[in-house]
Amino acid sequence: MVPRIVVAGTGSGVGKTMIATGLMRRLSHRMTVQGFKVGPDFIDPMFHHAATGRLSRNLDSFFLEPPVLRNLFGWATRDADIAIIEGVRGLYDGLTATGDAGSTAEIAKMLGAPVILVVNARSLAKSAAAHVLGFKALDPEVRIAGVILNKVGGARHRAKAVEAVESLTGVEVIGTIGKDINSLPENNLGLTPMEGMAERRSLEQMETMTEGIDLDRLIELASTAGEVDLPSASPYQEGVRQGVKIAVPRDRAYCFYYPENIEAIRAAGAEIVNFRPVEGESLPACDGIYLGGGYLENHARAITDNRDFLEGVKTLSEDGGMIYGECGGLMTMCSSLRVHGEGHNMVGIFPSTAMMIEERQGPSYVRAVGTADHILLPGQAIRGHEFHYSRLVPPPAGRYGLKMERGIGISGGMDGITVRRSMGTYMHIHALSVPAWAPALVAAAGQN
Repeated sequence: MVPRIVVAGTGSGVGKTMIATGLMRRLSHRMTVQGFKVGPDFIDPMFHHAATGRLSRNLDSFFLEPPVLRNLFGWATRDADIAIIEGVRGLYDGLTATGDAGSTAEIAKMLGAPVILVVNARSLAKSAAAHVLGFKALDPEVRIAGVILNKVGGARHRAKAVEAVESLTGVEVIGTIGKDINSLPENNLGLTPMEGMAERRSLEQMETMTEGIDLDRLIELASTAGEVDLPSASPYQEGVRQGVKIAVPRDRAYCFYYPENIEAIRAAGAEIVNFRPVEGESLPACDGIYLGGGYLENHARAITDNRDFLEGVKTLSEDGGMIYGECGGLMTMCSSLRVHGEGHNMVGIFPSTAMMIEERQGPSYVRAVGTADHILLPGQAIRGHEFHYSRLVPPPAGRYGLKMERGIGISGGMDGITVRRSMGTYMHIHALSVPAWAPALVAAAGQN
């Protein structure tokens, strides 16, 4: 059974992502490391992937029932030497004020994984021990096996803080990080995705940041994880190869995809054809399109200039082809995108402008039911999440494929605007939470 450990925080902003990624990179020099992220997140797994060379996986108990989550974990770690699980928010923060659902603590217990607690120790010594004691006492079933003190001052502060935590809480400090370590740039979704040389510099910085953490002790603690049934069989519904091609843009604008969604489409029998619209590549020959989200607003001009891409998507839609767009994909399917007052032409399937706004929607979990107009999942209950800084103006009139039970959607409690067999939605789904989604998508594309 794979050694595993959770890197959790006392709250957001304590350095979990940088520390977890730095540890993954250091460990990857000597073993095969599988990264995970608790909760719905696209950015942090990109860092994990860059650090380990392996796709990072989201462990989300809102999306995935416990048996499915354990199966995904077991399958993803079947050839790994160690698993590093980065938490979300504070260790105990979840969907409700007092419950476990959606929290890092829930995942730690579900996987029998010991926890390394990251504490922002800036200006704290004995008070750092109070933080650890509170987290240790709140739920005895969560095993806090070690502490990392971040943002410590000089040698004197470090010595006092370590002594206070270890002597007053009985939890060992496996490492400290100085407050003089530079932080990394952030954007409205968290840490900025890495590209090219910036990626290398960021990874080197995070690796250096964790040099004060005892790697051998971390591995020892990970090896104390409890015995849990972690099935390693494929979690996907296998289909027969149908000669169906699904085009999926993958570049700096279109980068928000759960890897399980792509794998589920392949397992259902389709060939995935990737291309880069931002770099001027045309829509490849395909039977359907899966348009994911990302940073469309940062690359709007390049997308507008790629007329072959936009016209290819529109032609496929007008010919009755299957197009499924999530968030940025939905924005692409609109008539235009307005960023900082400047308009950029888009595909024009939906006669609305996707307008960037200051206030954000989400991140939040959503529940919906497919209406009779859903092109893939009519009548089915669907779980997902939404997080965006845009709205459609005016809200498109027409058929909607999703009735929201929890969440905002596009307008009036509805989401999944539909024209012909083209649907755009603000909802991001996880294929393993909606097992029928990928087979239905492949089947719909095969009807073109």
